[in-house]
Amino acid sequence: MTHELPTSLRANPRLADWLGILPTGIVEVRTGKVELGQGVLTALAQVVADELDVDIRRIRMMATETGSSPDEGYTAGSLSIQHSGAALRVVSAEVRAIYLAVAAERFNTTAAELAVADGVIATADGRSTSYWALADDRLLDRDATGVVEPKAVGSYHVVGTRVPRVDLPELVTGTPRFVHDLQLDGLLYGRMVRPPSRGATLIEVGAGALRDISGVVQIVHDGDLLGVVAEREEVAVRAAERLLAHSSWDEHPTLPDEDKLAAFLTTAPADTTVLADTVVTDTPLPAASHEAVFHRPYIAHGAIGPSCGIARFTPGEQPRLEVWTHSQGVYVLRRELARALGFEPDSITVHHVKGSGCYGHNGADDVAMDAVLMAMAVPGRPVQVVWSRADELSWAPFGPASVVRVSADVDARGDVLRWEQEIWGSSHNTRPGFTPGVGLLAASHRRGGEEIVAGPDAPLAHGGTAGRNSVPGYAFPAHRVVSHQISRMPLRTSALRALGAYVNVFAIESFMDELAEAADRDPLDYRLSQLRDPRGRAVLEAAAATFGWDRWTPQDCVGRGIGYARYKNSSAYCAVMAEVEAVTDVRVRRLVIAVDAGLVINPDGAINQIEGGAIQATSWALKERVRFDAMNVTSADWEAYPILRFSEVPRVEVELLPGNGNPSLGVGETSQGPTAAAIANGLYDALGVRVRTLPLTQEQIVAAMPD
Repeated sequence: MTHELPTSLRANPRLADWLGILPTGIVEVRTGKVELGQGVLTALAQVVADELDVDIRRIRMMATETGSSPDEGYTAGSLSIQHSGAALRVVSAEVRAIYLAVAAERFNTTAAELAVADGVIATADGRSTSYWALADDRLLDRDATGVVEPKAVGSYHVVGTRVPRVDLPELVTGTPRFVHDLQLDGLLYGRMVRPPSRGATLIEVGAGALRDISGVVQIVHDGDLLGVVAEREEVAVRAAERLLAHSSWDEHPTLPDEDKLAAFLTTAPADTTVLADTVVTDTPLPAASHEAVFHRPYIAHGAIGPSCGIARFTPGEQPRLEVWTHSQGVYVLRRELARALGFEPDSITVHHVKGSGCYGHNGADDVAMDAVLMAMAVPGRPVQVVWSRADELSWAPFGPASVVRVSADVDARGDVLRWEQEIWGSSHNTRPGFTPGVGLLAASHRRGGEEIVAGPDAPLAHGGTAGRNSVPGYAFPAHRVVSHQISRMPLRTSALRALGAYVNVFAIESFMDELAEAADRDPLDYRLSQLRDPRGRAVLEAAAATFGWDRWTPQDCVGRGIGYARYKNSSAYCAVMAEVEAVTDVRVRRLVIAVDAGLVINPDGAINQIEGGAIQATSWALKERVRFDAMNVTSADWEAYPILRFSEVPRVEVELLPGNGNPSLGVGETSQGPTAAAIANGLYDALGVRVRTLPLTQEQIVAAMPD
C-alpha cells in the first residue's frame, strides 16, 4: 500500500537530500527547518533515531544551507514538527527498509527476520552487519515511495522522552557558535547609517567627516542607502555615527498620531476581505446583542541579541556570493537576493548559522542584504554587519497594530447565536518572497528601490494571517469574519509570533468573559457549555483542576482569568488560567497552562516553548508598545521599550495532555493569545475594570474606568 508523502517530502522527494549513512557510525540528517532556539533539531533527531533504531548520539544534525539541504521554505507557523518531522519519519523508515533489504540479500533471509539495535543488523542465528558496514550513498540516490509504513507510536523509545537539547553543551560552555562569532579570513566590519526619519531622502554624504578616522575601507552610498566598511568593528561604529551626524537629509512627517492610532487604522484606505461567513436561516431571534472593541499597539521583536549577517562577494566571469545568516528561510533569501541583484540563484550560497532568538520576520534577512551590499563594495573580503539596538527596535518589521470589533447575538440563557468579528490593521506578511517588490530594507533604500508593500492575507484554510484564530472554536450556530488590511503601512509590519491569533484570541476570550458576566454565569462553565470539541474541553478542565478554579477564594485586588484557543483552529489546543494582582502595577503571579499537542516528541522542548510563549505574551500584555512621533519610531532603547524583567516573570505550570494516538501538533505559538486573554480577564476580576486596549498599564486602566 502506498501512502501519500508528507508535504515537505513531496517537494523534496530524494532520500539523500534528507539523510546520509556514514561508515564512521554517524547518521547525517539534513532538514530545511532551522534552529532558532526552539529545540527543533533535537526533536527531529529523536524522530530519526527511533525510526532507524540507532542511539541518538549517532545523529548529526547538519546546518541548513542552500544546495545541500531540502527546501522547506520558512521555519515558521509552528509547523516544523508537522512538516519536517513527518518527512523525516517517512525518509528514515524507507532508509531502514533499504538497508534491511541489502542485509537480507547478503544473509539469504528476509528483512522481517532481521533485528536492528543501534545500527547493528542481526539475524536470529547471530550473523550481523550494520548500517555503517553497508554504507553506500548510491543506496539513497532515489526518491521516497511512501510504501514503507513508519513505526507505530507504541513502539517508540526515544520519541516522547526528555532528551537533552543537542545544542546545550555548546551553549552552556560558551563555545563560539553564533553568526556573530564567525571569524573568516580577512573579515571586515560594516555598519549601516539609517535615515534619521521615515521618508527621509539623502541630499549630501558627509564623507569629509571621516578624514581623521583611520581604518575606514569604504563608504557605501547608493540612493538613500548609506554605510561604511572598516578594518575594525569599533571603527565602523564610530564612522557610521560620524556619517549620520554630518550627512544632510530631506525630512518630512509621514506617521499618524500615535494617540489616535485606533482611529487611523479604522479609517485608512483598506482592502476588505470576508474571511468566513456562515449562513443559517433558522436561527431564533436574539434575546440581546453585545459589542466591544479591542486594540493592540505595534509590537517589536525585542530580541536581546541584535541581527547579524556576513557576506563575501567573489567577482569574475562567474561571480559568486556567499552569505552566513540566521534567516528563517535560506532558500527564500537566496531567491530574493538574486532578484535584487540580478544574479542567478545558483551563484549564491546561503548558510544558516545560529543567531539571536527569532519570533517571526525579524531583521535577519535585512541584515544579510546589508552585508551583501557592503561585501560587493570590497570584492574578495567577507564583511560582517551587526545591527545596533536602535536599528533593531526601530527598523526591523513590527507586529501590526490592530483593532478588533466583536459583536454577538445571544439567546435568553446568554449562549451565542451569531458571532461577528471585524479586524483592522497592517499586513502580517511582508516577508521576502511574499511581496511584489524586493522585501528587503536595504533594497528599498537603494537608487530606484521600491517601497516595501504588504503581502495579502492568507486564507484561513492555510492558517490565516490577520484572521488567524478569528473564528472562535466554540459551537456557535453562525459567524462572520471580515478583515480590513490598510493599503499603505505607516510602519513596516510583518509576521510576529502567533500573527493575528494574539489579538484575536485576546478579543474573543475577553468578550466571552463579558458575555458570561452578562448572563450571570461562571466563565469556565459558560465556555464549556458552548464548546463541543472534546480535546478543547479537556484542556480547559485540566487547567481548571490544576489551578484550583473551584477552590478559588476571592482576595482584594487579586483576580483569576481564563483564556482558551486551538491555535490556527488546526494545531495545538491550549487553555490558560492566570492569577493576577493589581495594586500599583499589574503583576501576573501564576499561569497554569494545559496543552494537547498530540504526539509530543520531546516533552521538555514542548514545555519550554509553551512557557516561553506565555512569558513573552505576558510581557506584551503588560508592557510592550512601540512609540513614535510624526517623524520616526522613538522607542529605540530598553528604557523607551520596556520588556518583562526576570523579577516579574510569573510562576508557570504546564501540563501536557496524553497524545492518545493523535499526530503531532505545533506548540511554539499556541499559548500567546490565551495568555493575554487570561491576564486581561484576571485584571477585570481583580479591579472590576475591563481594559480592552493593550498593554495593560496604569494609563490604560485609568482610561478604561467609567466616568
